[in-house]
Amino acid sequence: MKKSYILIAIALIATLLLGACGTSTEAPVEEPVATLRIWADEQRAPVLSELGAQFQAEYNVAVVVENISGIRDQFLVAAPAGEGPDIIVLAHDQLPALTESGLIAELDLGAKAAEFDPESLKAFSYEGKLFGMPYARENLGFFYNADLVEEVPTTWQGVYDLSKTLIEAGDIQYGIVLAGTSYDAYPWMTSQGGYIFGVDENGDYNPTDVGVGSEGMIAFGEMALKWKNDGILSDNLDNTTAKSMFLNGDVAFFMNGPWEINNLKASGLNFGIAKFPDGGYPFLGVQGFAVNSMSENVQLAQTFLTEFVATEEAMLALYEADPRGSAYLPAAAMIDDPYLKGIAEAGENAVPMPAIPAMGKVWGDWGNALTFIFDGSKTPAEAYTFAQEAIVAAIGLDTTGMINLPGSWQKAAGFDCEWNPACADTVMTLGDDGLYTATFTIPAGDYEVKVAHDGGWDTNYGVDGVAGGDNILFTVAADGEVTFVYDPETHILDIQLP
Repeated sequence: MKKSYILIAIALIATLLLGACGTSTEAPVEEPVATLRIWADEQRAPVLSELGAQFQAEYNVAVVVENISGIRDQFLVAAPAGEGPDIIVLAHDQLPALTESGLIAELDLGAKAAEFDPESLKAFSYEGKLFGMPYARENLGFFYNADLVEEVPTTWQGVYDLSKTLIEAGDIQYGIVLAGTSYDAYPWMTSQGGYIFGVDENGDYNPTDVGVGSEGMIAFGEMALKWKNDGILSDNLDNTTAKSMFLNGDVAFFMNGPWEINNLKASGLNFGIAKFPDGGYPFLGVQGFAVNSMSENVQLAQTFLTEFVATEEAMLALYEADPRGSAYLPAAAMIDDPYLKGIAEAGENAVPMPAIPAMGKVWGDWGNALTFIFDGSKTPAEAYTFAQEAIVAAIGLDTTGMINLPGSWQKAAGFDCEWNPACADTVMTLGDDGLYTATFTIPAGDYEVKVAHDGGWDTNYGVDGVAGGDNILFTVAADGEVTFVYDPETHILDIQLP
């Protein structure tokens, strides 16, 4: 939007406000003609507040920045009720649920579009339309202990050989540790030909082409199992433990993202970041801004983004607040950080995280496959084939509106599923009181559970009803009926034990 248009709009608002003041001869107090509300997190809120002060000084439009957790999930509830903010900060893969609900306004960056990284713009596009303004890129990198590794191997065999030498010398306990079973291991999977979704002729992800059970994914599983059995790969699959092992010098390599750079720098560890062996590539995540389509201030919000956020100064301030690679090219050219340079090189061939509804039905079964391999309950071929079949079935099933109870208890209760948010056997039922309930006979034991919406992991709730929160732990002292009661307003799950 051209600046003259926004000035005309503000002038009209001001005229209406002055007309409402009557004919008083007292000098009017200059009140803001409008207010923009932004939902952000604690890292970005201070920067946006400063930009808001500048915006008010020029346009007399106030900007209120609120630090909100679980932005997307709260926005889904607040926006349709007319209580949502004008602008939200979010990751690009959270966009589909919002655009499909009609809650995000299409964004026109005009000439500014040429100043953004094309892949980042593509990540914030859905069905050929732009629905957000990117500001930061992030992807995994191949972290290594620079005191132990002089030259980073370019092949996984080289990583294996160097790790074995360092282990035999007593320098490390393991060569490498994984920080997770899916996203955190994806570059290793892609190096073997594994993939999640294929693409169609337009380059868009094709939800009917699922690659979790592909030969490349199975090859990764076989390699990871061999490395674990050989003592090269730790059997840990926990993110927190993996970070501690790398920080403490127990391993020479691990895969993680730019969010760990400041922690590692503060620790004093001598580390570096390199490309992934054998051409492996990670997912690309993009952070950005989106405008509430239900807002009365859509034009003002877009002007704030294009004129005050999309500047070199503002983008560098956002980088300083939370170091990530900038999606704004003028700012990216000014950033001279060797660690972010390593992240960028590791992500040269990164592909955007699939921002399609089907992705929400992938996470659970995809991640469980490696757990099954490591605990010996399934072979690599069995694990990834089982995951593939479950994911394809879930994508083909209309699970809109489903409220489910994925967890470790599902299999123990006799159902052919475990941590499956689309399991037909564990669906909750809505009662006349507005609460969802379900009762199952569960054997004695310790279990974990979460509440999942719509048959996927995009919207899930854990302890204290926190969106994406910790797993809910419960113990069944003796075999018997367990009743689950879920309040969709508070997102609290009540577990009534026998």
